[in-house]
Amino acid sequence: MRFALEALVADVPAEQIAAARDFYRSRAPGRGPADFAELEEARAKKPAPRSVVPPPLEETVEAAGVRVPVRIFLPSGGPPRGVHLDFHGGGFFMDSAAHSDVRNRALSEALHSAVVAVDYRLAPEHPWPAAPDDCEAVALRLVEQAEARFGTARLTIGGSSAGATLALATLVRLRDRGVADRFAGAALRFGTWDLSARTPSGRLIADEYFIQAYVGHVPDHDRTRPDISPLYADLSGLPPALLVVGSEDILLEDNLTMAGRLSAAGNDVELRVYPASPHGFTGHPTALAATALDEINSWLSERSG
Repeated sequence: MRFALEALVADVPAEQIAAARDFYRSRAPGRGPADFAELEEARAKKPAPRSVVPPPLEETVEAAGVRVPVRIFLPSGGPPRGVHLDFHGGGFFMDSAAHSDVRNRALSEALHSAVVAVDYRLAPEHPWPAAPDDCEAVALRLVEQAEARFGTARLTIGGSSAGATLALATLVRLRDRGVADRFAGAALRFGTWDLSARTPSGRLIADEYFIQAYVGHVPDHDRTRPDISPLYADLSGLPPALLVVGSEDILLEDNLTMAGRLSAAGNDVELRVYPASPHGFTGHPTALAATALDEINSWLSERSG
């Protein structure tokens, strides 16, 4: 049997692929902070989040012994038909829910759903398990109170990069509590599935500072815990999942592996590989990224009620 990556690549207009290649050729390659001093500098230089209209509601969820800030987007034109739980990316040590306001406002309107964005605690000030604890707390509160608060119990979940990792780790925790089936779908963009340096992608990022910041206190042999590296989790009994990754992503191999593991565990999983695209591509100003986001929105909309 011949397995060809080309068979998995999303069908995207050729002009969008060419434009994306031109964009990335003209873009200076970047790297993440190499230590805490560089992280502080990167945080200080981060542009302020762009404002959106109408602005989100800012609230604090108190559950499971933690207090977690959230940003809530409500659709215009009537009550929401579903609720989407969003976890931002940023290597577990950068960014905030507010930096996803533009995407989440657009997502709320596209799905005609409420979007709840979680401001989980960041490493290294708050290393693992602070972030998954915060994400689980908000997810549990939604499971318990979404219908009373939003008039619908139809839930979806998602995130990008570290946010995708947290979304899947949260679903595994909820599955163990017997409530993962309350979520109708999970949209997972270019997740970081192995922080133990045992997989091909995991070895490529093993020296990145974000891993030291997030799980540096965890012995190497324990970094295959499901909360840390969901690739090693029992993945049975999870909701349908959409995995999105770029063909040039350093994490491509692990995303292919994760799709296979989810499917082998009996879950409904769809994998979309977008050509000419590196890690984080859906956050870049290209027509290809816009196409991918539209397709993610359509997939979520089918599961939002």
